[in-house]
Amino acid sequence: MINLEVYCQLNKLNDALQQKRSELINRKGVVFHQDNARPHTSLVTRQKLLQLKWDTMPHPPYSPDLAPLECYLFRSLQNFLDGKTFTSNEEVKNHLNQFFASKDQKFYKRGIMLLPERWQKVLDQNGQYIT
Repeated sequence: MINLEVYCQLNKLNDALQQKRSELINRKGVVFHQDNARPHTSLVTRQKLLQLKWDTMPHPPYSPDLAPLECYLFRSLQNFLDGKTFTSNEEVKNHLNQFFASKDQKFYKRGIMLLPERWQKVLDQNGQYIT
């Protein structure tokens, strides 16, 4: 039944794009980025994407180029935790809270603003890794 769920979500997304961002529908077509999870690659889902005439962007099974957490946030977190040892879960939680509190809005905005450039590089490389 999860395939039916994805099918319905695609219909809703298409309707929302028609209403709110018709320029995305009326141009050459929508490029739909999705991971390779089974519900997203099922026959029903692929048929619906064909019906909508949406292209899908190739997505390697593990692509740090497309995942902002791996590219940006986790790298910063890794540097923050480097060399640290903890004696309790509470200590880990406190340290993580300190990390997230130390990041201002500009940090997260920069990570988000880097995405279109990274995605374009992946498209230009036919879905191959760029890092």
